[in-house]
Amino acid sequence: MGKVIVTGSEGQLGRTLEELSPNFDCNFYFTSSTELDITNPKSIESVFQKGQYNYCINCAAYTNVEQSEITPVLAFKVNAEGVKNLSKACNKYNVTLIHISTDYVFDGNKTSPYTVQDVPNPINQYGKSKLQGEEYIRAILRNHYIIRTSWLYSKKYGHNFYRTVLQNANEGQELRITDAQKGCPTNTENLARFIIEEVLTGKVPFGTHHFTDGKAMTWYDFAKQILKENGLADKTSLILDRNYRTLAKRPQNSVLV
Repeated sequence: MGKVIVTGSEGQLGRTLEELSPNFDCNFYFTSSTELDITNPKSIESVFQKGQYNYCINCAAYTNVEQSEITPVLAFKVNAEGVKNLSKACNKYNVTLIHISTDYVFDGNKTSPYTVQDVPNPINQYGKSKLQGEEYIRAILRNHYIIRTSWLYSKKYGHNFYRTVLQNANEGQELRITDAQKGCPTNTENLARFIIEEVLTGKVPFGTHHFTDGKAMTWYDFAKQILKENGLADKTSLILDRNYRTLAKRPQNSVLV
């Protein structure tokens, strides 16, 4: 596998990769945004020129969907321009880029699951910024991996739906959850293992891939599952909220296959 540099190592996927990395025969180097800022070409250059890396796993991203509607420039700075900067460095130093993208590149109007052959059509600024990042990668790098995933969560790290539901339930709060969206929750451990065991070992071809845990459900269904597996189903008030509103438009169906 050689040497692998990971950007955005302080996020939930980066921290999961770091936790699992000692179990695999590979040299990982984890960098936070202060150590490697993908929006700053000089920052990337200073790290890449002395690293002699074989792979770069890009976990750095701006993931606040709601805030992206308010400050789209910031979302595009990280998710599009930052990815372009990273792609250029990977091209210069012959590093294979493994980039994490999202189900939100699709509009959600399809009634069946989305495949890699489906044409993206994002309906919010976050999705548009992530799609622009994908397009920069394809234009700059011949050999690359774009891995679209959905509803990513870690049970241990970061701010995500799983940990929020669990925290609120343990605090005795009433949970009001929508069923207006359908997707596939994906555990960071499963995605991390796919990257290390399948992508880094060359078992999958270059290009765009979809990876999820494979079970489609609504946010309400997911909340029920979280409560059940933590023994809180009978101790928490879970209410189906059909009046849930968000600033950003969300794809009603973002199931990936």
